[in-house]
Amino acid sequence: MPPRNHKDWTKTPKVEYINSLIYSDESLFEQEQQNIFSKVWVPMCHMSEMRDVFNYRTTQIAGQNVIAWNRGDNIYAYLNPTVHSPSGKKYNDEGLGKELYCEVKHGGMVWVTLDPNPTQSVDEWTGGAFDCIADAIDAEEMEVFHYHKAVINTNYKLWHDTNSEFYHDFMHYFNRVSGFNDEYFARKNIPFDNGHVNVSSFTVNYEEYDGFEDRGELSFPNLPPNQWYMVDLFPGFNFNLRGSAYRSDSVTPLGPNKVLIEFRGYGLKKDTPEERQTRIKHHNSIWGPFGRNLHEDLIGVTGQGTTMRTGTEPRNILHGRHENGTIHDEVGMRHYYAEWNKWMGVEASNPALAA
Repeated sequence: MPPRNHKDWTKTPKVEYINSLIYSDESLFEQEQQNIFSKVWVPMCHMSEMRDVFNYRTTQIAGQNVIAWNRGDNIYAYLNPTVHSPSGKKYNDEGLGKELYCEVKHGGMVWVTLDPNPTQSVDEWTGGAFDCIADAIDAEEMEVFHYHKAVINTNYKLWHDTNSEFYHDFMHYFNRVSGFNDEYFARKNIPFDNGHVNVSSFTVNYEEYDGFEDRGELSFPNLPPNQWYMVDLFPGFNFNLRGSAYRSDSVTPLGPNKVLIEFRGYGLKKDTPEERQTRIKHHNSIWGPFGRNLHEDLIGVTGQGTTMRTGTEPRNILHGRHENGTIHDEVGMRHYYAEWNKWMGVEASNPALAA
């Protein structure tokens, strides 16, 4: 094959692709805030984080301060520019702004939308993407036992991408040791309406990793031992169930090159102290700040973000792998960016045409 020069590399690809400008352009970021994040359902926290009356959590959605508040009879959400602490044990209604639509669904998550007239409920919005884990996360009351957050110098879509494509799994030593077999590579990416995808399960061989043991004894209800499912929601929220522990990621874009990610780990409220300690150990050994996998993903997307910064040369990112919908098939990426095109009114392959 002859060597390729710069002109060759900048030619329009003959397979599906997107342009790297969508990760760095300031005007596109502002449009995403207005066109996407101000209209979708956002999983902002979990009801166990405000179990008692007057407990609250705060966040930002599309640049707006939002508070979710336990008023005793239900969880309510409001626009609220006065509260800055992320959580608290007491809050009253002084200074509350406009009430927002709020629902508690899918294992006790608190969902909020800024849309004053949402056309879909949370169940309609998620469109069946949670069906693969519903029997596990809805059977018993859950509670958050781990919370940490990270501000990463990268675009929020790159966090989605690392949860959608699986070829980056080769950088995870733990995954290579405990899961790279025929069953692992046969898993399916299953697309749903509204840009969502879930990933079918396989058996994780934890005992293959030195110092780890089988985790089947503490599997979530109705979940076969040592299974791993993942739900990836447009425009960038992720839910992972690894047998004995459950994790959610909520993204808050802070700019085209900066994102806040909130990580939560969950157990069952009925856990004994011994069971809870085991779940915490299982969760943190993989997904804690010093676990086997999470920091590797964060390092990866930070490096990717650096290569996408303003001033770097735009390039085309290929999404042309077709492998019968299995995990290295880029169907999840194509599905996500087709949805992004709809909300943004511009093609991710040619964002320079944006108004």
